[in-house]
Amino acid sequence: MNDILNHPAVQGGVAPFVAALIVVLVLGRVRLAGLAVVAAFCTAVYLVSGFSFTPLTATRKIVLLALAAPVIGILVDFAFKPTRAGTAILALAAGLATLWVFWPVLQQKDLKVALLMGGGAAVCVAWLVGFSLDALGAHPVRAGAAGLGLGIGVGVSAVLSASALYGQYGISLGAAAGAFLLPQMLGGKKYQAGATFMLPLALTGGLLAAATLILAQLPWYSLLALALIPLAARLPAPEKSPLWIQAVAVSACTLAVAAAAIGLTWQFAGGQSG
Repeated sequence: MNDILNHPAVQGGVAPFVAALIVVLVLGRVRLAGLAVVAAFCTAVYLVSGFSFTPLTATRKIVLLALAAPVIGILVDFAFKPTRAGTAILALAAGLATLWVFWPVLQQKDLKVALLMGGGAAVCVAWLVGFSLDALGAHPVRAGAAGLGLGIGVGVSAVLSASALYGQYGISLGAAAGAFLLPQMLGGKKYQAGATFMLPLALTGGLLAAATLILAQLPWYSLLALALIPLAARLPAPEKSPLWIQAVAVSACTLAVAAAAIGLTWQFAGGQSG
């Protein structure tokens, strides 16, 4: 059993998917299926590295924010009426949180590099959070498809960028999105996404991508391509078709952009090794 649980595919994909699927099936009726994201991510963290917050490294800060995001998401969905102003505040907070995560690392770099990396990462994460909440939160199929593309795109790109840890964490987000989509596709009934799903997904996915840029070898243009995945989830889809057809169509769009990001990363990694 230990050999199975120690396999990277199980730690980053299979176990998070099972955990997320259980959450969706149990809590979907009370509009909390979005907690699948934190369930999958926490499963990956537990199996891959365990929970420890001292010293408070950049990676551990990401885990802390991933744990806090669904709490904020639930408050947004159930205690407050979502507004454009509220979404903008959350996006700004996500950008500032990104700087908090990586500030000790950025301080050690050349000022110009630190400004470009830190500023670019903060803008990327803020965009992912703001756009995802505003444009996808109310559309469960599109939200799930965006999560599938973002998780796979970030995960595989991280592995190619010499970060197996961020790769497994990223794949766990894709597994969560897959678990969120699967019952909808099979049952033909939508589950609520909202901020409970989109905030932890966009924030954690964005921070993992930013970490792979700043701490590993992800090229900046791959980060830009990953940031376009939620936009692909808004492309036209056959709205009157069965849910499974909608999910396949939108997922094809997001996965195509994810594949482009992965391809750019692979090309860069090949150039570096050569």
